Amino acid sequence: MNSLGKRIKMFEPVIEDEDIEAVIRVLKSGWLAHGPEVEAFEQEFAEYIGVKYAAAVSNGTVGLMLALKALGIKNGDVVLVPDYTFIASATSVLMMGARPRFVDVDVETFNIDVEDLLSKIDDKVKAVMVVHLFGHPADMKVLKEIAEDRKLILIEDAAQAHGAEAYGRKVGSFSDAAVFSFYATKNMTTGEGGMVVSDKKEVIEKVKLLRNHGQIARYVHAELGGNYRMTSIQAALGRIQLKKLDKLNSMRRSVAYKYNELLKNVDYIKTPVEKPWAKHVYHIYALKIVDSICRDSLYNCLTSKGIEVGIHYPLPLHKQPLFKSLGYEECCANASYLSSVELSIPVHPKLTDEDINIIIESIRECIEAYCSK
Repeated sequence: MNSLGKRIKMFEPVIEDEDIEAVIRVLKSGWLAHGPEVEAFEQEFAEYIGVKYAAAVSNGTVGLMLALKALGIKNGDVVLVPDYTFIASATSVLMMGARPRFVDVDVETFNIDVEDLLSKIDDKVKAVMVVHLFGHPADMKVLKEIAEDRKLILIEDAAQAHGAEAYGRKVGSFSDAAVFSFYATKNMTTGEGGMVVSDKKEVIEKVKLLRNHGQIARYVHAELGGNYRMTSIQAALGRIQLKKLDKLNSMRRSVAYKYNELLKNVDYIKTPVEKPWAKHVYHIYALKIVDSICRDSLYNCLTSKGIEVGIHYPLPLHKQPLFKSLGYEECCANASYLSSVELSIPVHPKLTDEDINIIIESIRECIEAYCSK
């Protein structure tokens, strides 16, 4: 345990009285399923991102699947996906009968590498899925130009990047469709839940159709869909969370700045970057521990001191058992490297200065004990 005997959580949602009151209001209303509360959340979220339309769904993974289907991705198509991300970015493509083709990532930002992407475009490629990993935006100015020039569908997986910006614009506003997750650990949460956003009315109308069993009139179903709706309870919570998202992101950024200063001269550690054109919202504060054995020792040591830490992610996608079973071969050296050196430490808004000092003190002690030569 650390010097104060305190347990520090990796993630901790900010649920306050106003969040609870919003949920109680809906419970008392009796309208618990999909309804006006969801529609209000959709409108408010679209306005926040800077797009025309939004469709709330049951979770972020479903959002990716429905967005892909609404954009016309089908059996036999190839979608370029970064090799270093959560598996849902790629399995959502498989669910459409399409095939993800993995692209390496930039070692600094953890996001998709433009040069490798260009080398992997051929006639079979129909779309590019960009992931704004850990809350740092991908270079959407360049990626949008590539997609337009090559006539490719562009999708943003913004599950970890609520409120992040590239070139002064919110992520989610650059592409044919973007998807956000409201899972419990995200920068804003509805417990579970997701949102598909787009400036294309037909895309959002299709998502709304598919999320409700393909129903065009009561008990009249034109397409194969499912029950992927968001509840009014979730939407009520989401509306309150959205109102304070910028404040919560500022608190995350403040924690990150303190870490950057306190860790800048610590051996073995490289802190996250923030590109000049980017606004990082630090869903994850991802350190690079430049020695993989040291990384694993740090993980174990910090955990023993009551500090929750994470490895995001221990395997690049091409090394996941699922994709190995599908015949995927070795690729993407940067993704493999990052999976061996990344270590995440707590960065949520509830961290106090005392918590931060404990974390830094513990990191220094663990490095001295297990990494120093």
